[in-house]
Amino acid sequence: MQPNRHVRPEFLAAFRELAGRIASTLAHVPKRMLPVKMYVAGGAALHLYTGERLSDDIDATFSHRIALPDDLEVSYKGADGTAELLYFDRQYNDTLGLLHEDAYDDSIPLKLDGLDPALLDVRLLSPLDLAVSKLGRFAEQDRDDIVSLAKLKLVDSSGLRTRAQAALAGYVGDTNRVRGSIEIACRILDDLQKRSPKRRT
Repeated sequence: MQPNRHVRPEFLAAFRELAGRIASTLAHVPKRMLPVKMYVAGGAALHLYTGERLSDDIDATFSHRIALPDDLEVSYKGADGTAELLYFDRQYNDTLGLLHEDAYDDSIPLKLDGLDPALLDVRLLSPLDLAVSKLGRFAEQDRDDIVSLAKLKLVDSSGLRTRAQAALAGYVGDTNRVRGSIEIACRILDDLQKRSPKRRT
């Protein structure tokens, strides 16, 4: 997929720079181990899908254990000339959120100019799995992110409920809070659908 046309070009250039730095360390990796897949979640994926809510970090996991280079932060000028920073979050942990077991298999490849997908295959969690991942913490920002995806018709309440409940089946512990988050999110999306203007036929 191509990034949303509203994605900030400065952010996209910084994202591409960081991905390129990771890819440059893979040039001598045996071909049988390539490509290494990079699965992007969080605010970076949200911005690439919607063009909304700039993120200052990249949450991602990889298909292989990988020795990341040291320099994984990029400074750039925002649209208004202010200094911005994008960095790779080395503390990101996908086991603490809600994620369907097929999320990585169903991820979407992202086309980035100048990056060889035969070395580093950058992929975004699908919009649906990205929305599901927001249900673990489910702070106000997470709710807004789910709504942003829904406004672009990338997710709906029925699909979110089905995918989230399927994901929850693989978790242990007290899941009542997450179940409550699923219900709240679906009610928000149902209300959004009711308030959306209907297309004329």
